[in-house]
Amino acid sequence: MADDSTSRFQAGRTGLIVKVPDAEPAVRAWRERFDPSAQAGVPAHVTVLFPFLDESRIDARVYSTLTDVLGSHHAFDLRFESCGQFPGVLYLAPEPDAQLRLLTEVIADRWPEAPPYEGQFTEIVPHLTVADGQEDAVLDEIGADLLGRLPFTCRVASVDLVVHDGSKWQERASFALRE
Repeated sequence: MADDSTSRFQAGRTGLIVKVPDAEPAVRAWRERFDPSAQAGVPAHVTVLFPFLDESRIDARVYSTLTDVLGSHHAFDLRFESCGQFPGVLYLAPEPDAQLRLLTEVIADRWPEAPPYEGQFTEIVPHLTVADGQEDAVLDEIGADLLGRLPFTCRVASVDLVVHDGSKWQERASFALRE
């Protein structure tokens, strides 16, 4: 969900994310400096689906369907032990990532009008963005620092719906995975 909050993050835009609070000690300072989504209030996370439906389309039926669909999937553990890069982006790579990919696929299949990243990419690559829009030298510096802070693990027990209110991202709901 890395982008600047004034262009892509319009009021009413939504996303489904897995919060990764265990990452905060390692990534918070870097994200606050180099990840626009952090500056807009999004905690360390792995995106399940962005953008999701506009907030105006999210009603009781959507909440109920999300509860049912996500609640049919088991909670799982992730390990973060390496960094990866896209052009201008440094991220932590969750392993294994099959459950994250599956969550994205089932939500996107249920709401085909909301393809991941608006259909810009052919492959789903789960990741926790640390820096976005930076030169390679900056990404290399951040990556070197992060390698000394890895690995860590986390439990994924829910998926959160976040909504942009025009200036910040706010959590609207949390959908439990099956334990």
